[in-house]
Amino acid sequence: MRHRIAVVGGGPGGLTFARVLHRLGHPVTVLERDPGPDARPPGGTLDLQEGLGQLALDKAGLAAEFEALSRPEGQAMRILDTDGTVLRDWRPRPDERANPEIDRGQLRDLLLGPLDVQWGRGVARVVPGTRDGVQVHFEDGRQETFDLVVGADGAWSRVRPAVSSATPHYTGVTSVETSLDDVDTRHPDLARLIGDGSLAVYGVNRSLVAQRNSGGHVKVYAKFRAPVDWHTDLDRADVEAVRSSLLALFDGWAAPVLELLRHGTTFVHRPFYALPVSHTWAHVPGVTLLGDAAHLMPPLGAGANLAMLEGAELAESLATGLDDPDNAVRVFEERMWARAGRWAKITTAGLERLVSPDPAEAIAQFDQVQPS
Repeated sequence: MRHRIAVVGGGPGGLTFARVLHRLGHPVTVLERDPGPDARPPGGTLDLQEGLGQLALDKAGLAAEFEALSRPEGQAMRILDTDGTVLRDWRPRPDERANPEIDRGQLRDLLLGPLDVQWGRGVARVVPGTRDGVQVHFEDGRQETFDLVVGADGAWSRVRPAVSSATPHYTGVTSVETSLDDVDTRHPDLARLIGDGSLAVYGVNRSLVAQRNSGGHVKVYAKFRAPVDWHTDLDRADVEAVRSSLLALFDGWAAPVLELLRHGTTFVHRPFYALPVSHTWAHVPGVTLLGDAAHLMPPLGAGANLAMLEGAELAESLATGLDDPDNAVRVFEERMWARAGRWAKITTAGLERLVSPDPAEAIAQFDQVQPS
């Protein structure tokens, strides 16, 4: 029996779901709001964990391709005090592959492969329980019906309201992102400071993190506790004004650390939102969620990993249970909720420690999760 299956969202979770289902011989429609794969910057690097994201890629038959693209050296982590003193300098063993890094754009292209993504198909809402199945209403006014719709469309999911009334809440932490290009040539001192992986500096209720991507690109994140409307009197389009406000926020920190902000040319504001830690819903036939749409949590490395494994597991569950897809989805949801609940607690507590009144809490957090 052929079922009409659609996944809303072409991020890591949605594409992994589609890729595994495709590998198992079942058609799936990928609906993505962006007009094309390069419509906007793909974001920073991802560390894919052995039992999560890497396992998902193995289920998709892409483990070897991932190994060729990934950067094990990117697992390195250096922590400085605000005065520039090196507190930790962890480097992976040559065979360490617990959390190798890969650029989001490279991961996206790897997952896309043979998939036929319908670009520019922004979903406005989803209506389950119609006579013909689940009705998908698009932003352009068109409609299409499916037997199963999977919401993998992120924090502000348009699919979520079909199963849950929950909405994300602000965590109290905001991140302002900037970047450096061709860092090894243009900023060799900063390149040496950052090393092969990530650099973190923790202060009172704030932190600066710099993370290597491929091709000499570095993402820099200024994180701090503030009201969600902290920027009311700040023109966020005024680069110099934003830079000045950030430099004032981190005043007194070591000069080399502040150079990470001084060389940034654009600044993107990303307040951290989260869903309730134990977010679940009453099962709705024909609709389910995965990834941030299901369990948005602080961005501490779990989100994409969980979404990918969930996508792979849902695809496998459907492929082996297409005679009763509704039961296959129920089994998946129960498994997802249990795992996501554990990770939501971990990441919520982690954010409290990493952006804390006591910087020693952040060091303790690193020591707790550092690979042996």
